Amino acid sequence: MNAIVIQQPGGPEVLRLQQQPTPQPAAHEVLVRVHAAGVNRPDVLMRQGKYAGSGDVTGLVPGLEIAGVVESCGAEATRWQPGDAVCALLPAGGYAKYAAVDARHCLPVPTGLSMTEAAALPETVFTVWHNVFQRGQLQPGETLLVHGGSSGIGTTAIQLARALGSHVAATAGDEAKCSACRELGADWAINYRAEDFEQVLNDEGVDVVLDMIGGEYIAKNLRLLRDDGRLVFINAMQGSKGEFNALEVMRRRLTISGSTLRPRSAEFKAALAAAVEQHVWPLIAAGRFRPVIHYTFPLAEAADAHRLMESSAHIGKIVLEVERT
Repeated sequence: MNAIVIQQPGGPEVLRLQQQPTPQPAAHEVLVRVHAAGVNRPDVLMRQGKYAGSGDVTGLVPGLEIAGVVESCGAEATRWQPGDAVCALLPAGGYAKYAAVDARHCLPVPTGLSMTEAAALPETVFTVWHNVFQRGQLQPGETLLVHGGSSGIGTTAIQLARALGSHVAATAGDEAKCSACRELGADWAINYRAEDFEQVLNDEGVDVVLDMIGGEYIAKNLRLLRDDGRLVFINAMQGSKGEFNALEVMRRRLTISGSTLRPRSAEFKAALAAAVEQHVWPLIAAGRFRPVIHYTFPLAEAADAHRLMESSAHIGKIVLEVERT
């Protein structure tokens, strides 16, 4: 089968199209004929050999989310049948014609969505649901601040928070991205190159911050939080260290948390998949959330997809089309 393989840790050029053996599903897995695979920031870190828990990436097929059709099922994968359209979360292996996936980490492709759109869901929605709604405990009427509002994570967080009755502030790097955030439902969209988000939101305050930036944002996030506020990290693109006043954290009962998804156990991901299907899939069916697709590339052009991801010029998701439908 065709697959994109990391030749060695490095730049986008280390991604090469090769022939690989078709994986064989274990008893708890299904074999999926992949139609589309989402491209995510962790894929870039994995390619560089910098993603937590990735180990030696030489020879690895990247890709954390796919959509496609079930080809065959292991003996214990009783929910699915050959021919079922699914999207799925996986620890690696998505940039390929076939992928063997834990059956519990698969969800049905939502009615009305294309395979390309469905492939943009698992990694992003699982991340947002866990970090904003489970760890961050965002409630209706509260305000979420999401940094990187025009990213795949950001566009997902904005839509889900608004659909579930919360207010949203977002930061982004230019006016076109800010406009996209407003169109998706952000009450405030702040161009961080032109304005200081802390000054803009200082009088308002926020209840939950979803931060993928880190660095100097850390202290600002904490100062913006209302009493009992929650700061949740999912990345630290501009630095993992920052100073803050621990006494203020204590006095205002702030919570600082964070997570990475890939190293979590299969059981955790199965429970998260069930929660996403229960809470998010009905919002998709009702037309209250839809993934934003910026651009698609054929599988062979995975290196170009990574270059676009690294440029941060995109709004929403980048997807590889493995099989056109």
